[in-house]
Amino acid sequence: MTSFSRPPLIPRPRSPERGTRTPWRSLRHRAMRWWSAANLVSNVGTWMQLTVQNLLVLHITGSAATTGLSLAVQAAPGLLMGLFGGAVVDAWPRRLTAAVSQAVLGLVAFVTAALVAFDLLNVVSLMALAAVTGLVATVDAPACALLGNDLVPPSDVPSAIALGSVVSSAGRLIGVACAGVAVGALGTAAAYAANGLSFLCVTAVIPFLRPYAGGGGLRSYGGGGGLRPCAGGGGATAAPDPPAPRRERFSGAGARDGLAFFAGRPRLVALTVITAVSAVFGRNYGLTLAVLVTGPLAGSSQDFGAVATVLAVGGIAGAVLAGRMRRPSVRTVGALAAAGALLQAVAGLSPGLVPLLVLVAPMAVVESVSDTAGATVLQTDPPPGMRGRVLGVWRTAQTAWGLAGPPLLGLLMEWAGPRGALVAGGLIIATVIGAGTLVHARRTASRRTASRQVPVPPGDVVPVETAAVDRAAKPVLSEDLSPIG
Repeated sequence: MTSFSRPPLIPRPRSPERGTRTPWRSLRHRAMRWWSAANLVSNVGTWMQLTVQNLLVLHITGSAATTGLSLAVQAAPGLLMGLFGGAVVDAWPRRLTAAVSQAVLGLVAFVTAALVAFDLLNVVSLMALAAVTGLVATVDAPACALLGNDLVPPSDVPSAIALGSVVSSAGRLIGVACAGVAVGALGTAAAYAANGLSFLCVTAVIPFLRPYAGGGGLRSYGGGGGLRPCAGGGGATAAPDPPAPRRERFSGAGARDGLAFFAGRPRLVALTVITAVSAVFGRNYGLTLAVLVTGPLAGSSQDFGAVATVLAVGGIAGAVLAGRMRRPSVRTVGALAAAGALLQAVAGLSPGLVPLLVLVAPMAVVESVSDTAGATVLQTDPPPGMRGRVLGVWRTAQTAWGLAGPPLLGLLMEWAGPRGALVAGGLIIATVIGAGTLVHARRTASRRTASRQVPVPPGDVVPVETAAVDRAAKPVLSEDLSPIG
């Protein structure tokens, strides 16, 4: 009996694109793994402090108005000094800036912990510490955001931003739980001390990070265990650090240059409009959904807790999905924001808690993907030497609509009720985005028509050099003049 042996199986060659769309692809880089671990610790400490901060202020002052004033004092530097904070990030070495700002924030947390422990914290010191925290944050926020993006190749930046969102959400859940245990066992000062230690953890990691310089893997180098990209994914010779963009001296003119660049970049302006209208008329679900659940739906605080949990889980799921994107556009951000707004309008008409939960889940997912895509556009669209100032402009605008949004939404709820506020807010967001898309489409069509109708006199010949320049300039012009896309 003759037996036939099967031919040996030849393994299929691995596609170079395999794994490039996984949401966790940024974790292939060792520096990003270190950075993410440090950020998780930092977020846990931050949420431990935030969990007890308002209660502490209210306990010390006995005034809800003073508690609100302390929050305003901390937010004010972001509104007034955001432009200058971004200019500092562009003018100074990024790792040094992030390390110093994290160390200063840690020092503020330790000072607050000591004042609380010895019962020396009063209104004056409270406001001063809040102002210092807000001022340092105008530099720390853009520096840390851009430093994280520097650790991965450009194609992995969406994954890095999505990973940061997941880390932030996880840190919030862990931090709130740890705050209750720490405060119950050691007192309120323990939450501030833990936050100070978390800042020092990030400060200790930053000196060992190196920007991505191409190639594949990452390895340690030197006696200090620093992290430097290696060419070829693990070769014996480490690739040199990429040349840093030319830094301008810090000045008020540099801050104004950032504002002028932002205003002259239509896609960034469009992104600002989309995010601002979404933040003012939506997203404040801690207010609108809380009133809807406990009011018209006759639910309890536990029922709103279930809604808040679904929102949090949907946000994490959306961030994971957003990590699969490679080059999101403002058009993508607008489409997702409009879809989330329409879901919000339908959620406002929910007859009961179960239908509301069914609608809240996809709403949270879609809006989380939109937020992550918008952050990716914001942090990758400007040239490297301008990104700090662009984030500074963004922080100023974000603080403005963060302060104006809740009062405006409160007035809308007073006029239309919680259902009307959700429905009207969702329709306003979708209408603004739809109108912007229509205007963009018409402008694009008119430009194309005008370019086709340019008369060329008979006998005239367009020089070859001019034609080549025109062909090269068209993609740049269409990119710079396009408000959405």
